[in-house]
Amino acid sequence: MAERYIVRVRVLVIGGSGFIGTHVVRLLAEHGHQVAVLDRGRSPLPDPRVHHLVGDRVHLAQSAALVRAFAPDVVVDAILSSGRQAEELLGVVRGAAPRVVALSSMDVYRSCGVLHGLEPGDLEPLPLTESSALRTRLQTYPPAQIAMLQQVFGWLDDEYDKIPVERALGRSADPRATILRLPMVYGPGDKLHRFHPIVKRVDDRRPAIVFDEGAAAWRATKGYVENVAAAIAAAVVDERAAGRVYNVGEPDTLTEMEWARAIARAAGWTGRFVTVLHERTPEHLRARGNVAQHWVADTTRIREELGFREPIDRDEAIRRTIAWERAHPPDPIDPRQFDYAAEDAAVT
Repeated sequence: MAERYIVRVRVLVIGGSGFIGTHVVRLLAEHGHQVAVLDRGRSPLPDPRVHHLVGDRVHLAQSAALVRAFAPDVVVDAILSSGRQAEELLGVVRGAAPRVVALSSMDVYRSCGVLHGLEPGDLEPLPLTESSALRTRLQTYPPAQIAMLQQVFGWLDDEYDKIPVERALGRSADPRATILRLPMVYGPGDKLHRFHPIVKRVDDRRPAIVFDEGAAAWRATKGYVENVAAAIAAAVVDERAAGRVYNVGEPDTLTEMEWARAIARAAGWTGRFVTVLHERTPEHLRARGNVAQHWVADTTRIREELGFREPIDRDEAIRRTIAWERAHPPDPIDPRQFDYAAEDAAVT
């Protein structure tokens, strides 16, 4: 993998101090690239090799002079939220940076709309390739959900939708854009605490962990944060990625039950899992939406075209994530999500 890093590039990472961006910056700096981070300057960067440009993604045009002065070969935007922001990004970097690498999401696919009951018709065929159908309805998430997510991800704007982002960048010849459709990303620093529901039940020594039968069988592509960052870095340094769209994620897709078993096993739990009918499942554990629609992505393209391979295996990724969840539980923890009396009643 190291040979992809022979050609040195100047890289500006917008959102480089966040969950994923931190690892992208570290990887690029470790391989000798000149890296700058543009953020609001609220946290010092741990790597003295990295330049720090203070600016606000929400008002990116105000940082145009800083961006042009750094003269990047590639701009990575880790926190693009809307078509309007994408157009602003293009206005800032056009003529200043020949390439952009933008982080999108697998929620652009029609399968997302089917899951949420917003797309008519049959289930979307699997696996999802880069040519699979996209949603026909924009802004899938209602305003109340966007407001909740903004409390976690301050960079989200009210127009959040990655489809307009991709459309704007896809029309651009200057700069040329690479679109990376990311999976559900887990690992240390995950603000959504995806592993926490299982880890807490393990640490609370629950004798049984209950699953809605639909949720237990549901599959969605995931990716460990450092592996996702390695895929982003591979796209940054490889000119073949210009103008391409890539799915990013693990090559195989486990069910939610298989994930829970792997987490519980690594955490040292010896209890039992119980799958119950949807109507018998406690409300806080019930599957939402049409879980017959899975989100299984084909990640062959980035592996074949860019030679990407995950540097960290799943077992190690799970161990690291469990350790972080134990040291950094959500604050506050919502007690309604851990109604053990209701769970006990469901298995008796």
